[in-house]
Amino acid sequence: MTHKDDNTRPLSEQNREVMLSESDINNILVNGAQISLTKLRRARSTDAQLCYYAEIGVYLEVSLSRGAGITEDTLEALEEIHRIATHEYMETRKLKAKAED
Repeated sequence: MTHKDDNTRPLSEQNREVMLSESDINNILVNGAQISLTKLRRARSTDAQLCYYAEIGVYLEVSLSRGAGITEDTLEALEEIHRIATHEYMETRKLKAKAED
């Protein structure tokens, strides 16, 4: 089948083999966690902050998958982002609790 023929078929039927390198996966994890941290910092509600904090936790959890090509540098970066997010989320919760008293 030629490339032209492949374009005439619906996307669901096309051969879409996407190959990600190990460095791509590592970059996606770290950049995704950094974006979530930025959104956590900008969030106006604690519910939104909790959502972004959970996203960072997911990136960290995925990084623990052995055999997926996750490097130690990536794991360390994600642990640091998670540590920062934990501190910032808890600090916000403390300030909100004080304001309610």
